[in-house]
Amino acid sequence: MNRNVALNIILGFAMAGCTLNPQYSRPPAPIPDQWPASPAYSEATDADGELMPADLEWREFVADARLVKVIEIALASNRDLRVAALNVERVRALYDIQRAQLYPIVNATGGAVRQKASGDFTSAGQSRISKAYEVNLGAIAWEVDFFGRIRSLADQALEEFMATQQARHSTQILLVSSVAQAYFTLAASREALSLSQRTFQTQKEAFDIVSRQYDVGLATELDLRRAQTPVEIARGDIARYTQLAAEARNALVLLIGSSISEDLLSDELDQISPQTPVAAGLSSDVLLRRPDIVAAEHRLRGAYAQIGAARAAFFPRISLTSTIGAASVELSNLFASGNGAWTYGATIVMPIFDPRTWAAHRVTKVEQEIALAQYERAIQTAFREVADALAVRGTIDERVAAQQALVDALQETHRLSMVRYERGIDSYLGVLDAQRSLFDAQQGLIALRLLQRVSQNRLYAVLGGGWRPEEVQAAVR
Repeated sequence: MNRNVALNIILGFAMAGCTLNPQYSRPPAPIPDQWPASPAYSEATDADGELMPADLEWREFVADARLVKVIEIALASNRDLRVAALNVERVRALYDIQRAQLYPIVNATGGAVRQKASGDFTSAGQSRISKAYEVNLGAIAWEVDFFGRIRSLADQALEEFMATQQARHSTQILLVSSVAQAYFTLAASREALSLSQRTFQTQKEAFDIVSRQYDVGLATELDLRRAQTPVEIARGDIARYTQLAAEARNALVLLIGSSISEDLLSDELDQISPQTPVAAGLSSDVLLRRPDIVAAEHRLRGAYAQIGAARAAFFPRISLTSTIGAASVELSNLFASGNGAWTYGATIVMPIFDPRTWAAHRVTKVEQEIALAQYERAIQTAFREVADALAVRGTIDERVAAQQALVDALQETHRLSMVRYERGIDSYLGVLDAQRSLFDAQQGLIALRLLQRVSQNRLYAVLGGGWRPEEVQAAVR
């Protein structure tokens, strides 16, 4: 068997070597198999005909053309998402570095030496000047990965890359959800501001009527001051909702990462197309598709690989060195026949006593337990987030309907109280109470309709937002 065949065999064993990683099996999820069951979830779990978030791309879910455009701008300009994408590139490069250690590093070297020897070391008549030239091509100190130490480290680096990739998609889902929520909040703030302005105008007209009555002696000063009170309150409400609308727009601009055209915004919630309804399914297993949970599982797998690398550290390390080249005392004869040179060498290091190796192994075991706890915590947190979103979804429609009925009733109450005041049956105090109650109920209705939009958006996000983990696997391959 010649040297090339032997070298190829060694290389084959090294590249196909097994690892000492513990056998991985997915831990059982520390959550119930089904979503909570109570009156709060009765409407939320009845989802016949609704799509699962994993089957619905975010553009299809959002539905509103202007909001889709706003989200597309955010995906292109948001700095947090850019950082997440750059982190993926960084970790991918680190994985490439770690995986490259499986292969020998081949270098080309050349050298020229000219030296003068001491007279004590040369014979009479012998030149004291000597020259040497050499050129070599070879692999230096290549570790043959018989016990899988390097491969385990490469596996860990790969799992970290996969986890970072999933973290990027988790950031993307969060960004889509946050932009939609900020968009809804801005529309609701503008709608509340518009309501405040209309209320102010109504109150001002009522105050003008009472003022004219006061001028001719048909109303008392008490009636006049009572009529002035809601005008000033409405004026303050206008200032407050003007501020809230400005803050909501600032929040949206920050998420987008650039300025936004006014024609992409909405002044009322009803101007925004409703989202496509989604279902949570019957089983909580859908949580295992969430990017943050998939990322936590990749890090758990990476912890198993680190244990394998720590185990391999107890076994010998074999390093090979080989060079082939030419050497001569004359540069012109460097590549002449007979001037070829080569070296082959092997080094084996057997650990006998090194407490650091045992300590490193204990560290990897603890890190594996930490990764397991973090994985389980991620699942529990996800379950709670979905359960909360389902509780809101299961009750919000009833709350909106009740609030709408309250607004209708208070509108009639306000009308009747105004009629009774104009007929002299009641004082203006009854009108003021009805006006204020109606305004508060109308603002409450806007807030609930906002919560209705946000809850649907939130449910889509906490269920994974349409991302498929297998897409990442395919991208890596």
